[in-house]
Amino acid sequence: MIQANYDKSAGAPFDISVDDRGMQQGVSAKYWVGVRRYPNGYWGDFKLTDDGKKLIKLPGGGDTIQWRPEGPSDPKYVIVVEPLVASKMKVRSVGDVQNSGDDRIVTYMEEVDLSALPAPLQAIAQNPVNKLTTQRQATFVLTNGAWTLKSAE
Repeated sequence: MIQANYDKSAGAPFDISVDDRGMQQGVSAKYWVGVRRYPNGYWGDFKLTDDGKKLIKLPGGGDTIQWRPEGPSDPKYVIVVEPLVASKMKVRSVGDVQNSGDDRIVTYMEEVDLSALPAPLQAIAQNPVNKLTTQRQATFVLTNGAWTLKSAE
């Protein structure tokens, strides 16, 4: 029932955090190309290619990624891109049903479905810097003799 609820939704946009590895993957996939390197050797400007513009947008608009880490090996620096294809959610690891009065509650993992994205963008999204799963809880109620999904939080 939870998956059916997700399947009937239109999907939603989500953010992909891009770290140094993701930037390299994006260059290899030809989603963006370096257009300016700064004297410090680790800052740069990257312009979205035509292919990149068909797949992602930058939250601030425009078509140029301004890469400005604090150092050449800054593990915390990321930029954010948003795929133009809305993604749906998938249900994973459904736990045991628990009784809560007349309701039934189940805990599960909600995961972003990346299958609508091309493989290189999926790889960027699957880098450890991104959180693609969230623990959720669904509540079911008995309605006219049948269990129905009351909420998924």
